[in-house]
Amino acid sequence: MNNLESKKLIFATSNAYKIKEVKALLGDQFDVGGLKDIGCEEDIPETQPTIEGNALQKARYVVEHYGVNCFSEDTGLEIESLNMEPGVYSARYAGPQRDSDDNMNLVLEKLKTQTNRNARFKTVIALIIDGKEYTFEGIVNGVIAYEKTGTDGFGYDPIFLPEGRTTSFAEMSSEEKNEISHRGRAVRKLINWLIS
Repeated sequence: MNNLESKKLIFATSNAYKIKEVKALLGDQFDVGGLKDIGCEEDIPETQPTIEGNALQKARYVVEHYGVNCFSEDTGLEIESLNMEPGVYSARYAGPQRDSDDNMNLVLEKLKTQTNRNARFKTVIALIIDGKEYTFEGIVNGVIAYEKTGTDGFGYDPIFLPEGRTTSFAEMSSEEKNEISHRGRAVRKLINWLIS
């Protein structure tokens, strides 16, 4: 295992869906905990202008304040005809309430007259171990649907149709989504590094 004395890793998030997804991908090889497991209740700053910058900022915060090996991720939905919005503002696109339905409704409204619905999800994972920083990127291309479909997943999953598929992320099982998702691709790069 690459410079990792313990199999315990903290994932710098309080999002139960994200923790569940990553745990499913990592399997039993690593013991992954979330922010609650280290007593971190505060909102970690995300003030960087890029997805990679936000991922690193969150990981650095946890290492600095809690002294644990950790990784964090930031994900953005980038839509071609909206000048790659919402991008780094994906979670709060429709306002500080961070409501997924509000965010999706705003995207669908803005795309009402657009024929180009090409989009991509981009995830950057920042890993900090023993003071060293590493980043891993995962991207999945697709299109924005005309309406929400499916009830699984989170965020923009109900309106995102990955390339070559006719179903949204929210209509897929977690196993099917993890096979092709942006987060899945980034996590697999993380795993390959950890076990190399």
